[in-house]
Amino acid sequence: MITLLSIILLSYLIGSFPTGFVFGKAIKGIDIRSIGSKSIGATNTGRLLGTKIAIIVLAIDILKGFLATALVSQINLGDLAMLPEWIKIIAGLSAILGHIFPVWIGFKGGKGVGTGAGMLLGLIPLEMGFGFVLFIIVVALTRYISLGSILAAGFIFIALVVESRYLGLPIPQAYMIISAVLLITVLVTHRGNIRRLIRGQENKFGQKTV
Repeated sequence: MITLLSIILLSYLIGSFPTGFVFGKAIKGIDIRSIGSKSIGATNTGRLLGTKIAIIVLAIDILKGFLATALVSQINLGDLAMLPEWIKIIAGLSAILGHIFPVWIGFKGGKGVGTGAGMLLGLIPLEMGFGFVLFIIVVALTRYISLGSILAAGFIFIALVVESRYLGLPIPQAYMIISAVLLITVLVTHRGNIRRLIRGQENKFGQKTV
């Protein structure tokens, strides 16, 4: 149990590194949480610091989820009986919670999409790869990162359902559950973006606010 708690804590701390906040302070001396959507994620970072920095922030946020899922989860659990896929999921979810509620900046972070993508990359790299391609296409065509995130999350969940129920592939039930949870999380954390998309008021990627 102590080892499992260590995995949770370490994964949370990795996820809680406030990437966008750090870049905002380092480059412009501004708290990124005071502008736009008030999120420390890549989309809001792009409004303040531009596309190149936003891509770097997104890459680091993805890496946080991947490191927790693929590496931290490998800590020896001793005699604790738990399926490996659930250990990976617990580590990944802890990193996502760290990103959304970072201890370093008053538990006010991002929406968890980048870190969630890193988690999925550690769990289901093939489906995540196709989901990322869809994300890139949607963002390239519309410049709406929120729309790309929502559609990619939906695609990954549907892909797993199709593979499991219609193609007969051995998809762990745990992965089905977590993909559904992540889809719901993306929809909930992007509810404001969804309203702005419907009204045609959503900010586009690379559109600076300051």
